[in-house]
Amino acid sequence: MGYTKVALEEKLLEIYPEITKHNLSLSLDFSEDKNAWIVKLKKGRHELTTHLEKKDADACMEGTQCVYLGVQIWQLIKNIED
Repeated sequence: MGYTKVALEEKLLEIYPEITKHNLSLSLDFSEDKNAWIVKLKKGRHELTTHLEKKDADACMEGTQCVYLGVQIWQLIKNIED
């Protein structure tokens, strides 16, 4: 893993501008047990916790969107707006 938590967070905010647009808070922690990043998105009482596999995080750092994460972000936004 040749990048930091801060670098991954910045890249996710770049790839998924809807996070900032909808004022979602983003936090990341790496789970050694799962070999994956734990991604938490929150706004008010709405919260999403999901895993970003290391290979998907590596792809994000190269500028490739993770479809699964994108779908979950949009689902959270839809739930907030409903």
